[in-house]
Formats: sequence, C-alpha cells, structure tokens
Amino acid sequence: MTTFDNREQAFENKFAHESEIQFRAEARRNRLLGQWAAEQLGKNGPQAAAYAEEVVKTHIDAATSEVLRKIRADFDAAGVAQTDHQIERRMEEFMAAALASLKSGS
Repeated sequence: MTTFDNREQAFENKFAHESEIQFRAEARRNRLLGQWAAEQLGKNGPQAAAYAEEVVKTHIDAATSEVLRKIRADFDAAGVAQTDHQIERRMEEFMAAALASLKSGS
C-alpha cells in the first residue's frame, strides 16, 4: 500500500466511526426525547417506555423532521401546550446529553 492508500483508508475509517457515533447519539437523543414527551402526555411505566421506543423507531424509518412531526401531532391530539421551538430546544439539549454520554463511555 502506498501512503495515499493508507491515508484514504484512515479517512474512510474515521468517516465510518463518526457516522456510527452520530447514529447512536441520535438514537439516544430520541429515546430521551420520547421519555420526555411521554411524560408530557401523561404516560408512565410501560406506556412511557413503549412511546419512547416508538419515537426511536420513527427516526430509524424516517428523518429527524419526522420525529418532530410525530411529537407535534401527538401533543396536538392530547392538548399539550408545547411549541415547535420548545420541542426543538429539547431535541438539542438531549442531543448534547447523548453525545456527552457516548464520549464518556456510558
């Protein structure tokens, strides 16, 4: 292998690692967001856990914007007073927490 091949392989490995971290962080963020949303909806115990899992699966099947739409629709149906901005702010907070958790190894 040449130096160029080694460098290319290193960049590919770095990209794959960063993609994996991003995916895991988004899954953790969505679980935290789902737990928070379940609490807002008055769900607890197994219902809250199932709802959080549903939010995680929504993101696996679609884009992040679909997670926001799902929660927005569920909040509207239940009469929960949260703006899109408030939900997005929670998403950002939970993403920061998820990344910190992954970096600390927990």
